[in-house]
Amino acid sequence: MSPDVRSDDRFDAAAGHVVRSVRADEWPAVKELRLAALRDPVAHLAFLETYEAAVGRPDSFWRERAAGAAEGVRERQQVVAVAPDGRWVGSVVVLVEEAGAPGALGDVSDVRQGHLVAVYVRPEVRGRGLTERLFAYALEWAWDVAGVERVRLFVDERNGRAEAFYRKFGFVPTGESVPVPGDPGARELEFVFKRP
Repeated sequence: MSPDVRSDDRFDAAAGHVVRSVRADEWPAVKELRLAALRDPVAHLAFLETYEAAVGRPDSFWRERAAGAAEGVRERQQVVAVAPDGRWVGSVVVLVEEAGAPGALGDVSDVRQGHLVAVYVRPEVRGRGLTERLFAYALEWAWDVAGVERVRLFVDERNGRAEAFYRKFGFVPTGESVPVPGDPGARELEFVFKRP
């Protein structure tokens, strides 16, 4: 086993990818992958941040971002897929939203829940099952470590490809939606996956 692989990591022998939580000192890789995601052609539909805003952030921001979602943190977790050459090729973040407290989008839930955000897989490795493995790891963390009752996510109604994946994975629409920040004519649709 390489020094980058730990016993609690998920290793896919066929593809050689490791799926695991980030470590606090990996902020340069957190930054690089986020900037790559924000340059994706559908970034305007998938992320509430622009490349221009993110690229100007100081290193201290990226250090805090990595440390705040690293292994051992119980309020949020960033999960990454790491290629055999060490390059990060995908990521998802799980935020824990407490019952009765405002969530990531300002709404208040009556249950403790996870909220998946920042879903990204590099174009050259899409369609190989990495997103499924990222989601499986994130949900396992949400159930076993965070102890949430359900996990939700929001998808822009114009992002049909992402919506199709979420449905195929097992997320179901709640019928709830919120306006897209900065574009009140568009909606973000809520999907949930309940704890088995």
